[in-house]
Amino acid sequence: MIQFILRRSLVMIPQLILLSIIVFFLASAMPGDAVTGAFQNNPNVSPEQEEKIREKFGLNDPWYQQYGRWVSKALQGDLGMSYTHKQPVTVLLKDRLSNTLLLAGVTLLVTYLIAIPLGIIAGRWQDSWADKLIVTYNYVSFATPMFVFALLMLFVFSFQLGWFPIGGSVDIRAEGGTFDYYISKVKHLVLPVLSGALLMTYSTIQYLRNDIIDTKFKDFVKTARAKGVPENHVYTRHILRNSLLPIASFLGYEITGLIGGSIFIETIFSYPGLGQLFLNSIMLRDFQVVTALVMISGAAVIVGTMLSDIILSIVDPRIRID
Repeated sequence: MIQFILRRSLVMIPQLILLSIIVFFLASAMPGDAVTGAFQNNPNVSPEQEEKIREKFGLNDPWYQQYGRWVSKALQGDLGMSYTHKQPVTVLLKDRLSNTLLLAGVTLLVTYLIAIPLGIIAGRWQDSWADKLIVTYNYVSFATPMFVFALLMLFVFSFQLGWFPIGGSVDIRAEGGTFDYYISKVKHLVLPVLSGALLMTYSTIQYLRNDIIDTKFKDFVKTARAKGVPENHVYTRHILRNSLLPIASFLGYEITGLIGGSIFIETIFSYPGLGQLFLNSIMLRDFQVVTALVMISGAAVIVGTMLSDIILSIVDPRIRID
């Protein structure tokens, strides 16, 4: 296991290097730059002043020279300066990364709390009225666009009913570390989490339902029933244990998908996370921030893939990575 983790970690290095080169090349090919984004629609800054700023920060240099400077600084923990936010990229990412991880973690937890029981019910009582309702919900959640559902949740529960805040991650009046602060955090999480979780359950429900239906007709299950094993034990010890293996193997992919796919939710709910920052940085051509965020997403995908393999090897004794 340790050797496997070390090998995969070493493979990550050339993958991240290749990813960073591609991102830098594509960023240099896009029209405009960080100076254009920072001073657009600003009549107080002349084109000559913009050109001086570009020369000062080396933005007129070829992309490979800028890339070399970025790599040398990144190895020292310096991801550059955000020209739009006027602060180091590492400082800018610090708070937003924690917000995105919190949102992704809670969304994943709620998704599994909803999807696993529904998948078990639909698979165990196949073709019952409960199964038909769950399958209908699955089709609706799969067909509903995320941004439409999130806007509907925001309109109904924030604008119309006023039950939850319209945006942000915490009330600015709440003092950090107090009980009111954490209550405010929870209130700001409810709508983004439910908007994501209620539409993300379809894959887990469908996989679990189909696997339970397939497993309960296999020979080892028939043998257990023939030996007189109680039906509840057949499901909990034989069918469900085997049917949960694909769900466990997808855990790493789910985590990285939530982290990388938070743009819609964070933008709609004005939630200060990495997704909202990524979209704003592209619009303002703040490529230092864009590059850092793409590298974080790429590393998360690679680590998530490795995490899925490790989890599957732990929960399934038939699989051994070595």
